Amino acid sequence: MASSLYDITVTPYIQVINSLVDILDKSAQHADELGIDLDELVNFSLYEDMLPFSFQVFAASLHSVGALAAIESEIFNRPESLPENDYMGLQQLMAAPAATLNDYSREQVDAMAGGDVLFSAGEFKLPFTTEGFVMSFSLPNFYFHATTTYDILRHKGVPLGKMDFLGQMQIKK
Repeated sequence: MASSLYDITVTPYIQVINSLVDILDKSAQHADELGIDLDELVNFSLYEDMLPFSFQVFAASLHSVGALAAIESEIFNRPESLPENDYMGLQQLMAAPAATLNDYSREQVDAMAGGDVLFSAGEFKLPFTTEGFVMSFSLPNFYFHATTTYDILRHKGVPLGKMDFLGQMQIKK
């Protein structure tokens, strides 16, 4: 049962980010075995009005470590532009939050509970409580973009399954 801000942020972020790191690595290995150029995947979208694969990976990162940074600073700014990456760059982009998330202590994150976070995109602003930002904005976005990353790779034939997405679960010992 989630009982703290740390439990509802860092714990699920680490689980899914680590699974995304593994999924991206498994996809690269699959592409190498079949002679597929994964850089062609970088700009692929499931539908013409969807943002591409590269954005999905970027957004999963943004809504994990970026969300924690927003909680600390009390402001979440939508990025002005997106970094351009090849597939290897996306793998490195995903590896960064995997390392950074482990730097957050339970005490540090839990001390940020009860604050405010302002979402800002130009003139558009949405005020949140810290918990409201996490539960109604950050986590839903995080899971959406992580799932879309998985779905694109699956659509492209990478042999992934549900257990690849779930990663290391918190099972009772």
